[in-house]
Amino acid sequence: MRGPSLDGARPDLGWLVARPIAHRGLHDAAAGVIENSGPAAEAAIARGFGIECDIQLSADGEAMVFHDFVLDRLTERQGAVSAQTAEALAAIPLRGSQALIPTLSGFLDLVAGRVPLVIEIKSRFDGDLLTRRAAEIVAGRDGQPIVFKSFDPEIVAALREIAPGVPRGIVAMNDYSYPDYAHLDAGQRRAMANLLHFERSRPDFLSWRVADLDSAAPYLCRNVVGMPLMSWTVRTPEDREKASRLADQMVFEGFTP
Repeated sequence: MRGPSLDGARPDLGWLVARPIAHRGLHDAAAGVIENSGPAAEAAIARGFGIECDIQLSADGEAMVFHDFVLDRLTERQGAVSAQTAEALAAIPLRGSQALIPTLSGFLDLVAGRVPLVIEIKSRFDGDLLTRRAAEIVAGRDGQPIVFKSFDPEIVAALREIAPGVPRGIVAMNDYSYPDYAHLDAGQRRAMANLLHFERSRPDFLSWRVADLDSAAPYLCRNVVGMPLMSWTVRTPEDREKASRLADQMVFEGFTP
């Protein structure tokens, strides 16, 4: 059964579920192809896979393609990404390669609409300018297959207002007992796990943790509401089998489908 969208006509996201999505690009650190880099994007494009990337905010308000809040794991530098200007960040090589940290604008230029792009807006759940800046950058890319997603329902709700023409999704799981969410109260974590923000955020698709796919929220959204369901992060044959049964799409890593 496919139900109506709460916002009226639902966007056609057939292109989003047509081909698997490479988690942070088709990266392979052992080969010097680092996550969220230009080479990782090119490797995914060469095989026709969609790309999921993460963005962080620089000190001067630019959207940068980078997963972590700090530089330590992925570069030879240390400290917060948000403490560096975009110019400084764009000059930092990623660890084990010659690739530099991309700006979102530069990353979009590289991908150039050749494959779908899933942009995850990272959040500290404290409100910031990243969502608005990302929306500004994507606004000039009409016709390119792009969606936003975030763990933060407030970001997804904001996207309804500032980027209504760009499909948006919520990233979620059943359990938020991780250090990244320790500052959220029990009510906030319960609301996120059970999509109790749904009326406010109105996502166009879900991106759910593969281990938790056999849960009420993703099941109902996919089979009753009719929302496309993406699963993350698929790394094993068991994950892939589960995603193929219970979801419409997978965000994969560590193998080539």
